[in-house]
Amino acid sequence: MAGLDPKELSQVIATLQRYADKELTVARLLDLDHNDEFPQDVLDELYQNIGLHLLFIPEELGGMGGGAMDIYRVSEVMAAIDLGIATGVLATFLGTDPITVGGTPEQQERWMGRIADEGLLVAYGATEPQAGSDLASLKTRAVPVEEDGAVVGYRITGRKQWISNGGVATLYTILALAPGGPTWFVVERGAEGFSQGKPEDKHGIRASNTAALFLEDVYVPAGDLVGLVEGQGLQQAQAVFGYTRLMVAAFGLGGGWSALKRAIPYSQVRIQAGAPLSQKQGYTHKLIVPNAVRLEAARAYIEWTARRIDGGEEDLQTEGAVAKYLATEAGNKAAEDSIQALGGYGYTKEYMVEKVKRDVKITTIYEGTSEIMEWTIARDRWQLHLKTRGAYYADWAARLDQAHRAEPNNGANVAAMAMRALTVLLERCRVDRLTRNQHILFRLGELIAYAETAAIFSEFVTSHPTSAINMDVPTHQAMARIHAREAALKVATDGLRWSIGAGQTDPNLAQSLNLPGIYQAQAGLIEDMDFVAQKLNEAFPAE
Repeated sequence: MAGLDPKELSQVIATLQRYADKELTVARLLDLDHNDEFPQDVLDELYQNIGLHLLFIPEELGGMGGGAMDIYRVSEVMAAIDLGIATGVLATFLGTDPITVGGTPEQQERWMGRIADEGLLVAYGATEPQAGSDLASLKTRAVPVEEDGAVVGYRITGRKQWISNGGVATLYTILALAPGGPTWFVVERGAEGFSQGKPEDKHGIRASNTAALFLEDVYVPAGDLVGLVEGQGLQQAQAVFGYTRLMVAAFGLGGGWSALKRAIPYSQVRIQAGAPLSQKQGYTHKLIVPNAVRLEAARAYIEWTARRIDGGEEDLQTEGAVAKYLATEAGNKAAEDSIQALGGYGYTKEYMVEKVKRDVKITTIYEGTSEIMEWTIARDRWQLHLKTRGAYYADWAARLDQAHRAEPNNGANVAAMAMRALTVLLERCRVDRLTRNQHILFRLGELIAYAETAAIFSEFVTSHPTSAINMDVPTHQAMARIHAREAALKVATDGLRWSIGAGQTDPNLAQSLNLPGIYQAQAGLIEDMDFVAQKLNEAFPAE
């Protein structure tokens, strides 16, 4: 397995947390946000003194060689401290991806060695003003420069938009359309014709730098073409989506829990009608428990995917999309509900949850919007459904039945209901050709994400208990049961709604989806929510 040993990872996290506790106080973070200030000194400290950037650089190139599990854990901690600063670190990680994936050994040694030794900031120059997340719609062009019939360089012209670290990086990986297709190039700051725009005035993550890049006939030597072969750019970008989207998923996780960790203690000291809010179901069961459950379901899926990446599996873009989708949507909802939970205090800038909400919203946008995630998930799993003739989720349901017999307290039987309902729904979409409606395809992506995270949470809650939140296995089991109920109900009811809306033809679809059984499976839900609410209050007491 790739990555650090547990002791090394604990030391990295402890060092990072000590630095944050001392230097990144609430007052400092609020000032950075208010002043829209990129803290160069903080990034210098994180890179050059703490060596945080070494986590994602291979050992043979001077780094620590962290694995997916390590990067997820550190990313969550960073996001809980400040998502703007975390984004500065993410940008360097993204910027090096084309080099680590597609660079020649000599290029990797040259550039990754410099990044490791000098602690350089890097930017990932892919997105363009009119292309958004569609990397295939490139307008930036790389025109070959020839001498004596041989290509000695390229002249790049174009514009990049929404580039994290865009105004402050030293190295830039730039995606441009060469004659052979989309291709990555490394461009250094100060190259003639290369300039950076003013920092964007953003809704959130204001401690990060985001700027446009302008390339006017910028000359790049042929040796700075990543991999030395044109046309590999999109494959190189896609090769790391499972990895990078897992990192952003961890950002959603960290941001969401950062907000809840403020709302939960507040509820214990805020007295309403003679009792603390923490004892009122109208508060806990709406604003706290559902968000904590979704976040921990996302964590289970993140860790499952990270273990597979560290085990050497490839082609996990769909799993990365599922992890990012649920974790970032859950983090965004948790932050929004935490504002509601704190009332007027939550709506003011002084109490941080307002800032967390503005910050965490970006996780549903960058590295692929939630809508792109829905489309990716639905497209890939739809193809699996067709290829296996409906067996993919049916077989998974059978495995969940076995898991339930082995451990009946994890909610695996209800997750199996979600899987069987999903199988019925996908087949109905095939028979009635419902996916001709784009909205149906996108909603399938959402339902698949809920069903798969419910399955993984229930399968692994006891065999691989999550380690980052101080709650015991029985609490996570109750959370898994809650999430499985929500997933099954969502697949059945939303699936029924949208398939009928699109013109499905089965008059007995509600029975085929086992809607009565799924409603009956909600028995015990309030009891489980009461238990989780109690355990959350014990885990995060008011000071």
